[in-house]
Amino acid sequence: MAIGKVTREERRKQQAEGAQRLVESGVMDDLFAKIDAGEIQLDGDGGFIQQLIKTGLERGLQAELTDHVGYEKGDPEAPVFPDSRNGSFPKTVSTSVGDVELRVPRDRNGSFTPRLVPTGSRRLSQLDEMIVSLYAGGMTVRDIEHHLESTIGTDLSHETISNITEEIADEVLAWQQRPLEAFYPVIYLDALIVKVRDGGHVRNKAAHIALGVDTDGVKHVLGIWIQATEGAKFWAGV
Repeated sequence: MAIGKVTREERRKQQAEGAQRLVESGVMDDLFAKIDAGEIQLDGDGGFIQQLIKTGLERGLQAELTDHVGYEKGDPEAPVFPDSRNGSFPKTVSTSVGDVELRVPRDRNGSFTPRLVPTGSRRLSQLDEMIVSLYAGGMTVRDIEHHLESTIGTDLSHETISNITEEIADEVLAWQQRPLEAFYPVIYLDALIVKVRDGGHVRNKAAHIALGVDTDGVKHVLGIWIQATEGAKFWAGV
């Protein structure tokens, strides 16, 4: 036990010394300037939460198009199908944390009408909040699937909805398994309110987010935790 305690103390001392050397060297000056300018953020234009929503929705849209054209992207048999993929177009949607610009896929015949992000609509029927909650573990894949079935289930088959949900879940899993650096000189602690399924109800809860910034000013989310309320006391136990 004593050896483990010494090892932790030494590691903390080394991290503190490393942080001090970074500050004294001037390497952090540009990073602090970005912080002062508001360029490092969780939400708002280009914020991390928007990126989570964007990535999840775009994966879901691709799954919806796959169901429409009948083949997976990159399938060598694609030429035998009567319809095909034909790039994408930009669409701005309004979410709980601000506007998000998506790349919506399209088909060559012009017959693909997405239901996940309906044509002519800028609202997402709480799907954006549920995606964030899925990242944080506040909802399950089945919760998302149930939500889609209740909102667009009359337009899409159960299989298509399952495929959309799996695509979103795959993106979440890849994020959860991503490697992290051993040391971040700057860490932000913040919280956002998201929708979380609690028993048979969907409630507002706080998603606590730890955001690390490396010496190049690149943001890395270290973790997301769901709690009933927002408060500084939560971080004492992390």
